[in-house]
Amino acid sequence: MLEDFPFYLGLIVAIVFLIMLGNKIKVAYPVLLVLFGLGISFIPGIPSVRINPELIFIIFLPPLLYEASWAISGKELWRWRRIIGSFAFVVVFLTAVTIAFAANYFIPGFSLALGFLLGGIVSPPDAVSAGAILKFVKVPKRMSSILEGESLLNDASSLIIFRFALIAVATGQFIWSDATLSFFWMLVGGVGIGLAVGWIFIFIHKHFPTDANIDMALDIITPYMIYIAAEEAHTSGVLAVVCGGLLLSSKRHFFLSSSSRLRGINVWESLSFVLNGLVFTLIGLDLPEITSGLGEVSILSAIGYGLLISAVLIIVRLLSAYGAVVVTLIARNFITVADRSNPGMKVPFVLGWTGMRGVVSLAAALSIPVQLADGRPFPHRDLVLFITFIVILVTLLVQGLTLPFVIRKIGLPDFDHPITDEEAENQIRRQLAEQALQYLKNNYGDEFNQQPFLKQMVIKWEEKTQLTDNALLPEEVKKVYLDILDEQRKWLLSKNLQEETLNEEIIRKHLKYLDLEEEKLLFI
Repeated sequence: MLEDFPFYLGLIVAIVFLIMLGNKIKVAYPVLLVLFGLGISFIPGIPSVRINPELIFIIFLPPLLYEASWAISGKELWRWRRIIGSFAFVVVFLTAVTIAFAANYFIPGFSLALGFLLGGIVSPPDAVSAGAILKFVKVPKRMSSILEGESLLNDASSLIIFRFALIAVATGQFIWSDATLSFFWMLVGGVGIGLAVGWIFIFIHKHFPTDANIDMALDIITPYMIYIAAEEAHTSGVLAVVCGGLLLSSKRHFFLSSSSRLRGINVWESLSFVLNGLVFTLIGLDLPEITSGLGEVSILSAIGYGLLISAVLIIVRLLSAYGAVVVTLIARNFITVADRSNPGMKVPFVLGWTGMRGVVSLAAALSIPVQLADGRPFPHRDLVLFITFIVILVTLLVQGLTLPFVIRKIGLPDFDHPITDEEAENQIRRQLAEQALQYLKNNYGDEFNQQPFLKQMVIKWEEKTQLTDNALLPEEVKKVYLDILDEQRKWLLSKNLQEETLNEEIIRKHLKYLDLEEEKLLFI
């Protein structure tokens, strides 16, 4: 391992360069990284790379899911809960069923149980790929929220299907009563353990003497502790990490200091950047290991099976997207839905075309045991691995490269925001200044008349700017200013909850600005 260290160091350098190149040429970096890994895997002398699935599930997956759950808007997740839930659970199940029957019919020797296993592996779209592509094009906030929410939950549902199918293949039987109880425990247990461990960490942050460094250390180990606790209880570690992350994200302003929040943004962005880059490169590097075990199945036949499964996945997701619209149009006559307008034909097509597969699918395929309990080789293990790789490659190249063009060509309207983000931001900036002035005059009338610094702040706010002078502030003025910043923070959080269609990214931007203002007080 030590002799290969320069290779892995060079790999990280190449990953950084390729991500910069992808940003420059407007191509999603997962596509470039998979192709890069695939290309260098054929160079003689390159160290053999074999991905350990435990490395993916334990080292990579918890922090990536945790970071994503902190980044997503909880308000948007709740607003679009029905469509997110249908894609994350119903569509994943329908996809797995369709793949099971297609594989059973077209691939020689594939039983229905083995088909379900393959369906559970390839059914969840990858969050990182879609996110990397969507940052180059403008899409309605509702669409990005639905995709983000779906990606947080579909990994859990697909891995539950995968586990049940694995048992069915290994034992040759499937007991519905046991499966139903296990499924219920996976859901309830995962949510419960994620929330319980999350509350424990909130208690530690609030009641123990921590600083920014300790907070960051606790924050990094949190997803691992949640995942391990859930897996030890034989429930869904993925769902537990997502639920714990959502809880901690929603409470971040009540147990973390401004220093910890600001540092956390930088730490998690850097960590997820490196982890995502390594994972997609390793996918490409692992191809020789995958192809070496195909045995009697020819490469051409295996590629054909992979292309077939890829086509089925794309078609099923497109049909599911249109089906979800039809169901919503019918359901709105009986229940309250998030939006009663007709999305037309464009939105479901784009939603259906964002079905790139990635790291979770490959990790699940690699975790298939080599042998059954009785010592026999696991049936078609290497073919399942190869098909999974082809699916990842095809969906990344075909859908990933064409998605920006499709979005620009279709021209999606933004249904949610009658005013632009710039106009909304200016309104919030003005309202924040008005709210701060009113709070200052109502609660600190005497100090306002006695302290010139407070009068200076009032003038700055009235001009819709902030205090930037580096003069030393008296401690009593700092106290007043901190109190006002805290009041503004509460106002922003309240406004975010009250206004359903307000883009939460704008609120988070201003919350970050208040944290920066609070940090400035340490140096003036």
